[in-house]
Amino acid sequence: MAKPAPAPASEESRFLISDLCDVLESYLDTQQVREIYRAYLFGAEAHEGQHRMSGEPYIYHPVAVAHILAGMHMDHQSIIAAILHDVIEDTGTLKETVTREFGEEVAELVDGVSKLTQIKFDSLAEARAENFRKMILAMVRDIRVILVKLADRLHNMRTLGVMRAEKRRRIARETLDIYAPIANRLGMNQIRLELEDLGFAALYPMRYRVLSEAVKKARGNRKEILNKIESAIQQRLDQEQLRCRLLSREKHLYSLYKKIRDRVGSFNEVFDVYAFRIIVDDVDTCYRVLGMMHNLYKPVPGKFKDYIAIPKANGYQSLHTVLFGPYGVPIEVQIRTEDMERVAESGIAAHWLYKSSDKPGGNGAQTRAREWLRELLEMQRNAGNSLEFLENVKIDLFPDEVYVFTPAGDILNLPRGATAVDFAYAVHTDVGNTCIAAKIDRRLSPLRIPLLNGQTVEIITATGAHPNPAWLNFVASAKARSNIRHYLKNLQNDEAIELGQRMLDKALHSIKSSLADIPPEEFDRVISECGFKGREVLFADIGLGNRMAMLVARRLVPTEEERSDAGPEASHSQPLAIRGSEGMVVHFARCCRPIPGDAIVGFISAGRGLVIHTETCKNLGEYRSRPDKWIDVAWQPGIEGEFPAEIRVDVSNQKGVLATIAAEISETGSNIENVSIEERDGLDTALNFTITVRDRRHLARVMRCIRKIPAVMRISRTKH
Repeated sequence: MAKPAPAPASEESRFLISDLCDVLESYLDTQQVREIYRAYLFGAEAHEGQHRMSGEPYIYHPVAVAHILAGMHMDHQSIIAAILHDVIEDTGTLKETVTREFGEEVAELVDGVSKLTQIKFDSLAEARAENFRKMILAMVRDIRVILVKLADRLHNMRTLGVMRAEKRRRIARETLDIYAPIANRLGMNQIRLELEDLGFAALYPMRYRVLSEAVKKARGNRKEILNKIESAIQQRLDQEQLRCRLLSREKHLYSLYKKIRDRVGSFNEVFDVYAFRIIVDDVDTCYRVLGMMHNLYKPVPGKFKDYIAIPKANGYQSLHTVLFGPYGVPIEVQIRTEDMERVAESGIAAHWLYKSSDKPGGNGAQTRAREWLRELLEMQRNAGNSLEFLENVKIDLFPDEVYVFTPAGDILNLPRGATAVDFAYAVHTDVGNTCIAAKIDRRLSPLRIPLLNGQTVEIITATGAHPNPAWLNFVASAKARSNIRHYLKNLQNDEAIELGQRMLDKALHSIKSSLADIPPEEFDRVISECGFKGREVLFADIGLGNRMAMLVARRLVPTEEERSDAGPEASHSQPLAIRGSEGMVVHFARCCRPIPGDAIVGFISAGRGLVIHTETCKNLGEYRSRPDKWIDVAWQPGIEGEFPAEIRVDVSNQKGVLATIAAEISETGSNIENVSIEERDGLDTALNFTITVRDRRHLARVMRCIRKIPAVMRISRTKH
């Protein structure tokens, strides 16, 4: 086709756009290339007068980003979005203008990669996390958003040298933490490797330089062995008259650095691995070649991985094996087909043909990418804020995978270190939420035990069961973590609603009223004035300690002047009954460890709810200046449950004394939660126990029984 008229820009700019057009003409039709050129003119005008830190016109950057995407054979809308990706964020151009000029799809792509500049955030970290969340949500709607963003980040990394050192390190860290792992998750190996090496060079320039020089020096010493191995492999393949390509692989600097950093081995141990890739025509030939390699050199036991039968989460397929080479050097061999090679290098961009998520089709990498995006959407719904969402995504982006089987024989891939709880949530959120036990290879096993490759896992569920907060200490997958947190937040909210309702009812009783006496229209008026959407939201706010119950009560029931002047301390109502089962919105202070039978007081703590202290607690002094935060509380008669208490036992050093005391505590129906030992002068020792008791009487009985032991010199209840 004839070239469009030159743009009103510099000579080098004209060369850049014409160079882009040359690439585009190889796979797009004439009208689409003309539309892209029109977008270039639009972008050049929008960025007129803007320059990059290097001093070049800003339009160079969008054209370079478009050129990266053209190399992937992306569709014309993605190329237009790449050229315009900064016009909404960095110029006065509105999204509506882009929509009018280039259509809704292009406008959504451009908006998806634009930062939230019009919203003010409390911190830079929150701003970055919220921008990341916005991009991920746009990516869920249209996966091309992340491809444009990755190309944008790749060109920024290539031109990072002009930035000041602090900003250069920040961008490099973000690239290594977020964008390179995303590229890996989407199977885009070429982009991942370049992002990693560029990020490594920018973040640790000295380490990069030292490692780079060491590699150059070592490479010369390897040539002879490398040529010998390559010749032997090629000769063996030629004997079978197979059509294939043999490539020797260089280890990338960042990969070498991570192995050395993680103490997998010294530089020589890590570098002295000879890696080859054999690319063949079909899957059957892959397995034939594997047999030839194992016949040529002995395989290293336990180092064979079949990613053809069980692909990685990003769609990667290949056979991996490690062989004992000449002179005992290890040889890594990857065997795959041409199609697998394309997917391994380009991931979802391989043979790009964009398909919306509601249409069938796409290669394996695209299918798995869409599954991952659905999981991200679920995580986003469950996350409390953008920082938590970013943390969950980071967990999800670094899976060293383990493959396990369901009882039906289906394969699930989970992050390394995943447990039966992670498996349960991978099957279905409801299975995870109602999980009570697990069978691993048909034997009952603790939920916290890490799973191993090849195990068969069966989850046992029960109606009415719910997630345990302790699961957060050992789950490895982001999906499990976000679902457990989501459940606990809802649980805390339900508990806060109940406590807030009781606290407000108590406050109303103090002014001779009750919730039942309040007309619905009066309640609705006060709720509206306070800015809440309903009663439950108001109750939860009171229960979490963010709003004083007495102030709400006075708004609900206008009081006489003398009653309002007297304040909350004049109330003669019954104290709030503490049942011990209020859950996450009633906390028992660790400083004094109150138990039933102790005289107690309550203190309202914003965001936590009600904190219970003993009346003699030494830490109450700092709260004396806040009488508005105090609330009268008392133990509910007949309270049941177990409460932690701390005791200190001074003993003479005798053999078996700790075991004797532990047995005595167990005999009294108490349980030891923790024990610590303080050595004194060698003659006596202080033992600090945290035990569970039902009330003061139970604690007194435990202490009496311990006091009878001959080796015990003193015993006392500990209060910090």
